[in-house]
Formats: sequence, structure tokens, C-alpha cells
Amino acid sequence: QVQLVESGGGLVQPGGSLRLSCVASGSILRLITMGWYRQPPGKQRELVARITSAGSTYYADSVKGRFTISRDNAKNTVYLQMNSLKPEDTAVYYCNADVMLYGGRSGGHWGQGTQVTVSS
Repeated sequence: QVQLVESGGGLVQPGGSLRLSCVASGSILRLITMGWYRQPPGKQRELVARITSAGSTYYADSVKGRFTISRDNAKNTVYLQMNSLKPEDTAVYYCNADVMLYGGRSGGHWGQGTQVTVSS
């Protein structure tokens, strides 16, 4: 079994910053591809950022230049640094992971989500 736990969300004013963390636990050999998704109120879930084992990154156009995804393989953790936050960034943010277990590759794991609210 794989568990993902997000933290770091909260209320912040426009222009402010937050750093989200996602820690993976279980009988995990290593993390493979990790990603951050978000679901604004009344909208569908969307991909925000993704990082591969080799460190290659992808960002949605809406967050390029403002958000940075990174990983610490030794800690089984992925981060999302969010700067210059806007009200439209308000959403529940979810961590997603593909991992290597002792029995082989396992994908499609999700965390419980953490609320980010950007408001004056």
C-alpha cells in the first residue's frame, strides 16, 4: 500500500507565497514521476506541474514562472513552491505519484488534498 500526505496549504493574500509538501510512505523502493494537480471550486481537476525521475519538469501555462516543482528522493517527498499567488490559484491541491514497489511499478496514487485559498 502507498500513502501520500500533502501539507502546507492555507490562506494567503494575492502576491504571497506558499510551499506545499507531499510525503510518500509505504514499502516504496523509490519515487518515479510525481505531480501536483488542483481542483478549483466547481471545476474539473487539472494538472499543475510534474517532475520525472530524471528531474525533467512540466508546468501548466497558467503557473509558469510562478510555481516550481522539486523533489527529494531520499525523503520520498515532492514540493511545490508557489509564488506570486493569484485568486484564481484557489483550489484543493492534490499530489499524484507513480512509485517503484518491491513487486514492481505502481501508479495512480493520490493524496487527500490540501486547501489553498488566495484572497484579500
